[in-house]
This record gives sequence, structure tokens and C-alpha cells, in this order.
Amino acid sequence: MAQPGYKTGISSGIEPWDFSALNNVGHTLSETAKRMPDYLAVAAPQPSGNAATRFLRRMARNNKVENHQRLPFETATFSQLENDSNAYANGFRDAGIKKGTRIALMVPPGITFVTLVFSLFKTGATIILIDPGMGRDNLVKCLSDANPEGVVGSRLAHTARTIYRKWFPNCKLNFVAGGSFPGCIPLKKFEQSGTVTFEPIEMTREDSAAIIFTTGSTGPPKGVHYRHRTFLEQSRQIRDWFDIRPGTVDVSGFPLFALFNTAMGTATVFPDMDPTRPADIYPPNLIHAVETFNADQSFGSPALWNTVSRYCADNDRKLPTIKRILSAGAPVPPHVLQRIKSVIAGDGEAWTPYGATESLPVACIGATEVLNETAEKTATGAGTCVGKKFPDMKWNLIPISDDPIASIEETNFLPQGEIGELIVQGAVVTDKYLTRPDANADHKVADGDNFWHRMGDLGYFDTEGRFWFCGRKSHRLETANGAMFTVPCESIINSHPNIYRSALVGSGKQGEHVPVLFAEPWPEKFPKNVAESKALIEELKALAAKFWQTDSIKHFEIYEKLPVDIRHNSKIFREKMRPLANHVVNS
Repeated sequence: MAQPGYKTGISSGIEPWDFSALNNVGHTLSETAKRMPDYLAVAAPQPSGNAATRFLRRMARNNKVENHQRLPFETATFSQLENDSNAYANGFRDAGIKKGTRIALMVPPGITFVTLVFSLFKTGATIILIDPGMGRDNLVKCLSDANPEGVVGSRLAHTARTIYRKWFPNCKLNFVAGGSFPGCIPLKKFEQSGTVTFEPIEMTREDSAAIIFTTGSTGPPKGVHYRHRTFLEQSRQIRDWFDIRPGTVDVSGFPLFALFNTAMGTATVFPDMDPTRPADIYPPNLIHAVETFNADQSFGSPALWNTVSRYCADNDRKLPTIKRILSAGAPVPPHVLQRIKSVIAGDGEAWTPYGATESLPVACIGATEVLNETAEKTATGAGTCVGKKFPDMKWNLIPISDDPIASIEETNFLPQGEIGELIVQGAVVTDKYLTRPDANADHKVADGDNFWHRMGDLGYFDTEGRFWFCGRKSHRLETANGAMFTVPCESIINSHPNIYRSALVGSGKQGEHVPVLFAEPWPEKFPKNVAESKALIEELKALAAKFWQTDSIKHFEIYEKLPVDIRHNSKIFREKMRPLANHVVNS
């Protein structure tokens, strides 16, 4: 149960509120605090300074021990969050942050993180948000490209900023959380007791709110321009589609989802985990968070829910309070959806929203529909059905092309059933990249006063208007016999009971690609010797020969652990497999 004095639950009768009058997403917190001041807003494990406790937590995360002391949670209500964010916003404004100032936010998930996000939004600053797990080189390069004028971060973040200071010549406004650091203003200086107000600045919904970077799974990460309108529309559309009611409690495996939660009147509970490695979550920690706060919702990547659902199934654990699971970032395998459904409330549902950093949400489908209607087709090479579009989204398919398209008049829309590239249009579709601006020509298509965004995803529409995802455009193979698409081929191979996931990779140049299939078995099913490995490959070849999508694949390799993206631990970095594919074909 939540700590005494903090309200939770959707039975209060508080109705969702209208976002249309707001111009600044930071003010969604103010509206939430006005309507439900005493409700739980954020909960996070209390940081521990005890070395032994930290060691046990690391061991538990790596599944080395079954029992360890659970960290107590620190909590904040919406009124506390509002008050503290106002105090920080006043301090930031007095220190020189103003509308349009680019500030990199680099603090770990928790109450302070959420408070700082909303305080910076209130000042009109443009927040630079980067996953720390993307690797040192990518992180430094992305931050440098974003050209921050300051950093709000931990002491560790400022240590890194100091080491790489030449990459950040304009970082003059620097603030440190959790202590002090030379040349930085301590955030504790801004903290106040009592009621604190903040005088709103003049803003429009089209003003810049943030720069958020893509995962880089199909090329260098790009900084996507988020306007306040983008966040406001995302919050509204997500709330309305899933009927998320004020008082919902969400255990979040992705820190940025706290922004939408706060806008919707939903509490965010951060489980004890490394957010840069969701697949490695220690499941009892998430279960503990759910049970402590009677959570009825949880958001996490497919890799996270694969780990948690397997643990629950193997240990006869249930999550009976959970009514809604949201999982995004990559296609969610049917076996994961099946296990999720078996461990949550009997009337609960797992949903798989589809979209991208540049446009979210686009479409959605529920586990019940997948398991009853589409999973069987997926296993026979039809692709992955991501469902029907959100009501406010427009979409179409255009012929596959790697060339820029300046105007919509330069292309045409494809009929139902034909595979093409998905393009989308709507209020949640971001309009440009602020870093790597050369990519704008490849992804934006003018349409009068509006534009279409090219998703870079290939697929087709069925007779019910659902989109079937067949893979990334950059991952397709152009062979001498025609195009091959990754998802249909991999889904066939993944239907083998020993295979967790697979990757279709092309060797050679475009037009002459030779397909190579890398298969990653379940850890417990990994071949113990060469003979077992050869036997498994023969089984995969026989399976592939049954389907026209895969019967031309002659090269199969067993791979222990395919490389995946940092953010969700789910998207396969096929580009990293290409040198090995060349070696397989040429050896």
C-alpha cells in the first residue's frame, strides 16, 4: 500500500481535464495539482549510501541472489511536486534561464528528475534529453550537436562535462543536484518551504519544448524537435485512447513516460532498476513496486516484459492489480503477450502502441486481438500487425524509395495490400530534426502548408485498415530475385520453439544481397556442442524451406546474443551484423 497520507486510485470521481487551453506542457502539472493535490505523483527507491546494500542491489539485478533488502520508497504528491517545481523555476529564471535556452538535463530517474523536467518547461527552456546508456561517444556527440547553454545534472554528469569541456563551449548556466560542484549552482539553493508560486511566461503551443534523440538503431542518433503542442497532444491522445483515469498508478520502466503520467493525473512509480538495461531488470523489484502501491498500470519495453513475465510464470507470481500493460519500442512477440495476459488481472489487457521518437502515438493493438487473430499469420510470414491508427492521425503508403521526396506531388499512394513506406501526418508528428538537419530532406515531405513524415517503416494495410509492419526500410534486402523484408522472415524463424529472436542480414551490395539468418536461441535451449548446433541449423533450414518468404535463405548461423538498442533492449542492430554476414558468405 502507498504510504499513509497519499491518495491513490481512480474511484475519486475526478474527471479528465481539457488540455486545449494550455500553451506550456509544464502547466499540466499545475492543473493536476489543482484538482488532486493530495494524490501520489511520484515514488522512487530511496538512494542508499550503504556500500553493502548497493552491492546486494547490483547482485540482485544480475539475478545472482534471490533475496535482498528492498529499498524503501520516497514519495511526493502533486502539490509537493508543483511547489518544488515552482521553486526551481524561480531559481532558474533568476539565474538566467529564459525562453529558448537550451539546457541538458542529466539526473537519474526519480522525484528530482520529474520536478526538474516541469520546472524547466515552466521557464520556457528547451530541454535536451539523452539516454545515458547510449554509450559515451554517442552521448558526447549528441550533446555537442545539441549545443547546450547549460547543464542541470548530477555531480557525475558535471565531471563528464568538465572532462569534455571543449565539446560544450557555450555551457555557462550549470546547476548541480545532490551536493556541490565547482562552477555550478547547487539546486538546494533554490529549495523553499511554504507555498511557492511562479509567474507564467508568455508562450505558444508552437514554442520549443525539448530535443529528444532517436535510438540510433538505423544510423547516428538524431535530435528531434519537440514543441509544447507535441507533448500536450501526446498526453491527450494517449489518455483518451486507453481511457486512463486520474488516480491511476503506473510502474514505469521508461523514465520519460512520467511526463505523460503527470499530465494525466497518473502516479509514476519508478522500480529499482537500471533504466538503460531494461532487459536485465530483477523482476522481484518490479513486483515489489506494483504491490507496494497497488499499481494498476505499467509501461515497459518488450525486453523488460519478457524478463518479468518469464519470472512470474516460472515462480507462480501474479500481478492481480494490473489492468493495463503498455509495451512499445519494438514488436512484442506473441509469446510475451500470452505470458503477460496470464499474470495480470483476468480482465486486464496488454497494449502495444506503435510509433517513433518523431511521431508517437501512431497506431495500437491489444494482446487479445493479436493472440486471437493476427499471431498465427505473423508466424507464417505476414508481418506484425500494429493495429489501427489513432483517431487524429492520418497515414498513407508510398512506393519504397531511398531518395528524398520534396513534395507529395512527386510520389503516389499505394493501394491496400501492397507493401510500401508508411507516411504520417498529425498534431503529434514532429516537424524537424534540430541536429543532423541533413536528415530532414530524407524524412519530411511537403504537402501545401503541411507535411508528411516518412516513418522509414515498410508494410501494408489489410482490409480492416490495420497496418502490418514488415521491417525498417534500411534493413530490407535487395537480392537478385527481388526484395526481402526482415520481419516476415524473422517471424517464421522465431516460431521455432528453441529460438528467442533472429536477424536477417544481407551480405554484399544492394541488388546483389545474399541473405544470412542469425538465430539467437533461448538461453536454456542454446546448443551445448557442435553437433547440437548443426542439428538446430538443419531444423531452421527445413522450417525456412516451407515458406516462400524464406526458402531462398541458405546461410544460417546460431548467435548467442544479438546486439540491441540501448533504450528498449529490443531493436536489433542489424548494421553491426553485416561484417559477420560477409564473413559467413565468403568463408
